[in-house]
Amino acid sequence: MITVEDIIKGFREGEPNDEEWREYANSLFQEAIRIGTELNNQYHTPEEIREIFGRMIGKRVDDSFRLFPPFYTDFGKNIHIGKNVFINSGCHFQDQGGIEIGDGAFIGHNVVLATINHDLYPENNRKNHYAPIKIGSHVWIGSNATILQNVSIGEWAVVAAGAVVTKNVPPFTVVGGVPAKTIKVISPEERGEII
Repeated sequence: MITVEDIIKGFREGEPNDEEWREYANSLFQEAIRIGTELNNQYHTPEEIREIFGRMIGKRVDDSFRLFPPFYTDFGKNIHIGKNVFINSGCHFQDQGGIEIGDGAFIGHNVVLATINHDLYPENNRKNHYAPIKIGSHVWIGSNATILQNVSIGEWAVVAAGAVVTKNVPPFTVVGGVPAKTIKVISPEERGEII
């Protein structure tokens, strides 16, 4: 019997040419749409949001997790959320490649996390390529930012509103622009006592 882990492994290693794998993957895509519709189309208490989001990602989320709907994902089962994470409204997580969000991260309005890219060459018929996104602890991602596949954002980094992040961001670094570039590095003296 095929499991969610088999589907995620298939994304990581290249989608197998297997009808049973495709059928189960498609059922998980449809489940994400169904649960997303439930989440987004009526009021829910914070406790209900955590329960629904937990079903969407296939694992319990910490009681400190906060989400303001609407929220969109096309798979859901490859999202991993730390403690004290806040996700603001209108975010889109394309998570087949894997999304990991560390403790204390803030995700602003309308942020896109895209773990899929398509092949450039016509002979490969826009084949999907999957790679993870890792967001470290206490990262702040501003509204309307886009983080592309195979990007890691180090702890306490800040991604400015509207940025498109195509490369790794070191810890304690502020990036912005399209494509995102370093704006500032927070010095050890500026980091204060909380770290």
